[in-house]
Amino acid sequence: MTIRVLLADDQALLRATFRILVDTVEDMTVIAEAADGREAVDRAVEHRPDVVIMDIRMPDMDGVAATAAICARPELSQTHVLVLTTFENDENVAKALRAGASGFLGKGVSPEVLLSGIRTVAAGESLLSPGATRALITRFLAAPDTDGLRALTDDVRTLTDREREVTTLAAYGKSNAEIADHLVLSPLTVRSHIQRAMTKLGARDRAQLVVSAYQSGLAKPPLR
Repeated sequence: MTIRVLLADDQALLRATFRILVDTVEDMTVIAEAADGREAVDRAVEHRPDVVIMDIRMPDMDGVAATAAICARPELSQTHVLVLTTFENDENVAKALRAGASGFLGKGVSPEVLLSGIRTVAAGESLLSPGATRALITRFLAAPDTDGLRALTDDVRTLTDREREVTTLAAYGKSNAEIADHLVLSPLTVRSHIQRAMTKLGARDRAQLVVSAYQSGLAKPPLR
């Protein structure tokens, strides 16, 4: 299957560079470009991409607002947003993750890392670099978002004990295989628990499950 990519960045040269990179591999293609957040939302609705590569700082509507708008649309439930940023521990990255982004990468990553990140996000997995994620969780993600926190807490109560356990381990960065080893379960069983927890918490993907786990208090931020 070919991964369909939308590029959203206000720098034309950067978009052209990303297009050349993406179009050189057989399993993905650039289907549209956008120079600002508002155009990114319009192009996403028009083309239904698998992945949107989203810059944070853009004119008119920034990447955070555009991410929220895209992730709020039911018809774009299969579209995943990968945020590119100059500052991996920027508060805006945390806001984008809360808004529904599936992960983030620094703009200085290698071409191989970017392509791998696109594939990861397209598959519905989270892309949260361990070092930057620790800072994000400690400073921003673990801070309660009072709008909707009550509803999120109510949703957490619907999780079974095993689903809570698996979700917490996922929030601490454990892979399905690592969770399976820790709980003496099969990876398939772990995947099923993750999927059910995502459904109950209204999480689009694993990244949103992690955000929900910390914001609800199910997972605790690491000690500094």
